[in-house]
Amino acid sequence: MAAAAGSMPRQQQPVPRPFPSPNDTAKDPVETPVERSALAASTQAAGALEAPTEEMLGLPIYPSAQFITSYDAGRGQRFYLFGTNLNFQEMVSYYTLVLDERGNRVFDAPATHTFEVGRFRENEMAFPPGVTVKDYTWNGSDGYLNLTGEGPDRFKTIIQLVTQPPDQTGR
Repeated sequence: MAAAAGSMPRQQQPVPRPFPSPNDTAKDPVETPVERSALAASTQAAGALEAPTEEMLGLPIYPSAQFITSYDAGRGQRFYLFGTNLNFQEMVSYYTLVLDERGNRVFDAPATHTFEVGRFRENEMAFPPGVTVKDYTWNGSDGYLNLTGEGPDRFKTIIQLVTQPPDQTGR
């Protein structure tokens, strides 16, 4: 039996992928170029830049934060990522003031702070709507790699906005 097992070709284990691949749009929840173009067209028609606006999201966006991308969060919600080169504590202070809420430090290393802005309804939502601020310079890191081709090469701080699901009152 050992000889038979030794003669069988070994299957290679798949390499774990911690992040979605831009070439694998069928399997990951990253918005496709078509969706991004549709978002850009709708925001340009409204007279805005390519990035979503506070009115579209229903959440405050730091004025100089740069839109990176968005992801499907499930149940009609989306994650919107913005980058900034202001430090983590400045972003936490800004959102504490604007949202009039202290929020919660959920991790010290790397520093991550969340602000929930609405009631989480488990049967209607995948994630609580809100703002998460994360420090990407922790432990000597150069920051979050910016692959958009616009702006700085890296961001010190990432702001993740999670939207409310679409209005479901027509049930």
